[in-house]
Amino acid sequence: MATLVEKKKLSFWQIWNMSFGFLGIQMGFALQNANASRILQTFGADVEHLSLFWLVAPITGMIVQPIIGYYSDRTWTRLGRRRPYFLVGAILAAIGLILMPNASLFVAYLPALWVGAGFLMIMDASFNVAMEPFRALVADKLPTDQRTLGFSVQTLLIGLGAVLGSWMPYILTNWFGVATTADEGIIPLNVIMAFFIGAMILVGSILWTVLRTTEYSPDEQAAIDGHDKEKPKEESKGIMDIFTDFWKMPETMRQLGLVQFFSWFALFSMWVFTTPALAQHVWGLAPEDRSSLAFNEAGNYVGVIFGVYNLVSALFALALPVIAAKVGRKWTHAICLTAGGIGLASIMLITDPSQAWMLNISMIGVGIAWASILAMPYAILAGSIPLRKMGVYMGIFNFFITAPQIVNGFFGGYIVKYLYGGQAIYAILSAGIILFIAAVCVMFVEDKDDVVIVDE
Repeated sequence: MATLVEKKKLSFWQIWNMSFGFLGIQMGFALQNANASRILQTFGADVEHLSLFWLVAPITGMIVQPIIGYYSDRTWTRLGRRRPYFLVGAILAAIGLILMPNASLFVAYLPALWVGAGFLMIMDASFNVAMEPFRALVADKLPTDQRTLGFSVQTLLIGLGAVLGSWMPYILTNWFGVATTADEGIIPLNVIMAFFIGAMILVGSILWTVLRTTEYSPDEQAAIDGHDKEKPKEESKGIMDIFTDFWKMPETMRQLGLVQFFSWFALFSMWVFTTPALAQHVWGLAPEDRSSLAFNEAGNYVGVIFGVYNLVSALFALALPVIAAKVGRKWTHAICLTAGGIGLASIMLITDPSQAWMLNISMIGVGIAWASILAMPYAILAGSIPLRKMGVYMGIFNFFITAPQIVNGFFGGYIVKYLYGGQAIYAILSAGIILFIAAVCVMFVEDKDDVVIVDE
């Protein structure tokens, strides 16, 4: 006789504690997203080369996340299987956060631009080490009917952390009077201090999750994933199993991959080109202006509007389980992506610093899309993945996040320079259109829940 094996349901606060470390991770990630282009331009990078520097993030993610997922599936220590990885990743990311805006201190050894790019690589690799196990931990711990809630709570904390990170330079300047300008080639003090604060919060929040969350032991995992006992044991080829698993990925993952490709291609354009787009299109600055007060005001305001979309994301995440219960996860994601496309495209209509406040309205749509991008694909995906390979498949799924960023990184800057005449605003408009395409692709995804049965 077959018996359904279920995981224990967790309380809201247990789910909160389990994902709390993501608040710190995303605060650091938001500081990077809102300020990396500005930092690299201060160190001398041209607009058309920004996307090439940003390639560091997706390339390290493509390599690191499947490997971390593979080994975390096979790890068991006194801290569990996932927690050791995001603890180590957080410590390394914190070091990168402290050092990147201070790259000019190392000019005796290498140009500040290359030192800054090197610390960007360290941060990205470390963020990826920390992020992947968090996704797998939610899928490990929660039964299928709590997964949308679990990923939504994670999205809420991601949003709160991103708001703190995005707004921190602006807050330090406008609330505490910290300097927002510096000599040419030097990062302003408000940015340096924001990165240091982000590093401290990152480590603290990760420790909260490590100390207040338990994981299923290998025996408990085996009992939950008991259907594996009915199958012949697969011959392991070690880490090369990653390539086999990639080839044999579930059909739902392949379908979601196309959605992810368009979604993250658009996001990459937004992160890389918003600072030059606003400086040129809204503030009316020349492309070679990289250190004036107006340029730094535009850079600060990028942090403000990025904080707005993350705040909207955090709040809207609470509505996702309710909406998904009414219209289904696919329709929820399609509607949210459409809202994001409208938000990005509408930035084209804002052409003067006196209208800059309207950018916050545009970011409402982006925040709705961001909330869904961080939650719904994973909620849809988790039901199609074998529990014993949750970590490695969550890592492999990252391929569909990193690949579009790599494509955009290689070609996006040259498209802006030669097709758009150096006007970065058109990259933002294109990103909005691409989110519309992603919304259409969602409708072709098969969404199913997992059912685990064993012989009694």
